[in-house]
Amino acid sequence: MASDRRTLLADAALDVLADEGIRGLTHRAVDRRASLPPGTTSAYFRTRAALLTALVTRLVQLDQAELHTLAADLPPLRTVEDLVDGMALLARQRLTGEGRRRSLARYACVVESVRDPELREILVPRENSGREAVRTFLAARGTADVESRTHILLTCIDGLILDRLAHGGHVPRAALEGLIAAALR
Repeated sequence: MASDRRTLLADAALDVLADEGIRGLTHRAVDRRASLPPGTTSAYFRTRAALLTALVTRLVQLDQAELHTLAADLPPLRTVEDLVDGMALLARQRLTGEGRRRSLARYACVVESVRDPELREILVPRENSGREAVRTFLAARGTADVESRTHILLTCIDGLILDRLAHGGHVPRAALEGLIAAALR
């Protein structure tokens, strides 16, 4: 039961962060969002650091599940068009609905992690099926330094998503095609 309550509180904290930003993330705000009595969040996560750690851990779990599902749903990446389609789908998921809310929370946590090594360690990009698919795609095309190019490509996609969160709209397909072409050179 305690782990269920911790997950409920971490999810509520994600919602608060997405809606109110880092300054709005308080134990009381999480209690209200979770519809729990005052003091509940504090009982489970005594400090703000503990609350942030739980939030970031939950965020990474949700992101990993999303990437796993995305990779499983996509056909094998055989052509540049396949990779562009996969990246476009990822961008759409990260910019709409619940994905947008998680993206807002993720970037707020990234900024917090600059001063918090524990958060930074949790947020370090993880191995996942999406990353592996990109790595395999680039390697199959004889791309030099596959690890570095995979990291750079995914970082650039992440930057495009951040830009679109800040300025509205979708990630232009031409931008995705350009990034992938650059990674293949």
